[in-house]
Amino acid sequence: MSRRTVAFSLPPWLAHTLRAQRGPVPWSAVTRGALSAGPLLLAAVLVGRTSLGVLAALGAMLAGINDRPGSRRASVKRLGGPALAGGVGLLVGTYAGQHVGAAVLTLLLTGIGLVAGSFSAVGPVASGAGTQLLVASAIGAGMPLPEPGWQRALAFLAGAAWLVGLRLALPTPGAIAGDYRFDGERDAVAAVYDAIAALLDATGGSEATARRAALTAALDHAQDALAGPRLRRYASSAAERRLHGQYAAALPLAEAATALAWGGEAVSARVGEGPRRLAAAVRDNAHTGPLPAPNRSAPALRALDDALLHAADAFDQAEGSDLHTRRRTATDLFRKAFGAGGREYGFRVALCFGASVAVAQALHQARWYGQHEHWYWLPATAVFLVKPDLGPLASRALSRAAGTVLGALLFAGFAAVLPRPEGLIALVALSGALIPVATRHFAAQTAVVTVLVLSLVMVGGEPQASAGRIGETLLACAIVLIVGHLPMPGKRGGGVRARLAAAGDAAHAYLVHVLSESGDRAERWTLRREAYRTLAEARGAIAVSAAELPALARHTEGTDEVAAVLERLVDTTTACAVHLDDTGRLTPRHIQQLTELLEEFERGRGRVGLRAIELPVAV
Repeated sequence: MSRRTVAFSLPPWLAHTLRAQRGPVPWSAVTRGALSAGPLLLAAVLVGRTSLGVLAALGAMLAGINDRPGSRRASVKRLGGPALAGGVGLLVGTYAGQHVGAAVLTLLLTGIGLVAGSFSAVGPVASGAGTQLLVASAIGAGMPLPEPGWQRALAFLAGAAWLVGLRLALPTPGAIAGDYRFDGERDAVAAVYDAIAALLDATGGSEATARRAALTAALDHAQDALAGPRLRRYASSAAERRLHGQYAAALPLAEAATALAWGGEAVSARVGEGPRRLAAAVRDNAHTGPLPAPNRSAPALRALDDALLHAADAFDQAEGSDLHTRRRTATDLFRKAFGAGGREYGFRVALCFGASVAVAQALHQARWYGQHEHWYWLPATAVFLVKPDLGPLASRALSRAAGTVLGALLFAGFAAVLPRPEGLIALVALSGALIPVATRHFAAQTAVVTVLVLSLVMVGGEPQASAGRIGETLLACAIVLIVGHLPMPGKRGGGVRARLAAAGDAAHAYLVHVLSESGDRAERWTLRREAYRTLAEARGAIAVSAAELPALARHTEGTDEVAAVLERLVDTTTACAVHLDDTGRLTPRHIQQLTELLEEFERGRGRVGLRAIELPVAV
């Protein structure tokens, strides 16, 4: 009698809920978190301005949620941009809550949700700004405080500015041994060379595709780290120009490594030694020393050798400021915000946020809250649940519910034994320190934030409200799950298709440039970076959509196959570029691969509504 093995797998939406990120503890972010909300609240209590301290601590807390690994310069935009939006939201929400009725307030906040949701489709910083705009507008409208709106907004911004100041002033551990000015940037560039070496090691094996994706992520991270806001348009110091040149020198190496991976033949172990030595030189801000040259037996190996020689020269020069990024105009941003993807994003956020405000106002006016005036918890919770780029609806709803219950129960236990207010202030400081670690899973982050916010509310003079927060969170989860699955104007899955269309356009532009045999290497690298970056963004959106409940996931079925075809097409285009540089013509294998991939793309694009990509006639 034969045995049958039954494979059991969790549905995608549940598997996503149970998945958590891993990595080392970000001790620098933990230190900043401990020094942010707690000390601000303590200072405010000591001077008798507790309510302003609560708002400053809220500003620091929300900025702390965005305090992710990266360069010091990039953190100014990543933390400061959303904080400015939060200050505007607090100002508008405060005056609206004081001067308009429940119906007008609901319509106003719904409109803000539409705008904030639409602009959230522009990118991660815009999404963070949209989140803080909505959360702060709800808090401003619903939190009863004696100060006028402008003072509230200034206190909120001061709290966020305090955390930004800590990020600029406190170095990452180990940065003092290197160059303090480029804390985060140097590591990001070194990680690119490490990723190139890892891809070379995996060439010819089953891990090559994953290593190429990791290289794309490393390049994206380095590009963002170096492209932070600056007073001058270009890098001003010799050390910074050298670092930019070292990043630029990695691009032809990445191109050659991708071409080798596309070829599918394993290379010797010594081939990856050169990029590893370059990575060490970047981290130590030192000279490269002698680099092992690969065997020049194939076009991609010759390209790799030439790129290593170029990198060795670039490492000793104080030149190079072009990061090969494409500047976005205001028209591009508006088109992305109010295109198909932005409209779908905006409608979903507006409906969920507006519905939660309406329900909260109805319950508030009916005195369901009793003595608790903080009706803002319901819409603020809905914001964190509904943002499409933050994760699938079902996963976030389950995590939010579990995290709130855990956090409220923990706070109830702490509140029963801790002295007030000093014990609660210490709890705020501890929670601030835990946020950078808790961001690895939404349930853990929710639990920590719940403890922090309930501590702030109690320090501000309100009674213990754990039970009420649990009820409001569960109600918000129900609202978001119901409203988020209602039919929307237009075709569902517009956000995913918009990102996939952008990836298709970028792949086409890159292909046309390469096959035109243009000698403009800088433009080629810019187009290649754009093609891989847009593909990574599309892959991320597809992964989130696939983890939704089946009612939503079915609207983007087939997009992952199309993205995989585009990925192979961009890899093949890169291989073509390297081969054309070496021989001036393509082999029958290159042409056959391009033709087959374009035909495969043509068969799949109709199902997801993408434009065609044509092979240039010259080929």
